[in-house]
Amino acid sequence: MRARVEERVAVAVPPRVLWEAVVDWRRQGEWVPLTTVRVEPGGHRVGERLSAATGIGPLRFEDPMEVTRWDPPQRVDVRHLGTVVRGTGTFTVEPAPGGAWFTWVEELDLPLGRLGRLGFSLVGPVVSYALRRGLRRLARQVEAGGRPGA
Repeated sequence: MRARVEERVAVAVPPRVLWEAVVDWRRQGEWVPLTTVRVEPGGHRVGERLSAATGIGPLRFEDPMEVTRWDPPQRVDVRHLGTVVRGTGTFTVEPAPGGAWFTWVEELDLPLGRLGRLGFSLVGPVVSYALRRGLRRLARQVEAGGRPGA
């Protein structure tokens, strides 16, 4: 079974500026809650590997990913390869009046059948909240200086 989480935010910057901030993997921890990202050498492309570590202290898990679609400045897809998070993630940037829309979608493979669905019914709202919070933080940072941390 799959679960879908989708969040969207309007950002008052040109789409290209937003795109550059969104795919700056190493700086994602500045807007994705409780996350740090490591990137393998090789640059932005299909096949690029990265890994996000999410959590606090011992309650931390690794989320290795591989880029499966690279269409700048509109879309990037990743496949989650870990044991905790499996499925796909998609970032899209679309032009909008006065700026751009950024949409983050996760299509997650839930393990354990009914138990996994039950667990996601409890965890899903927390995941959505974290994504919403991260997207709002990204919007504020990019609008203030062109990229997170600027």
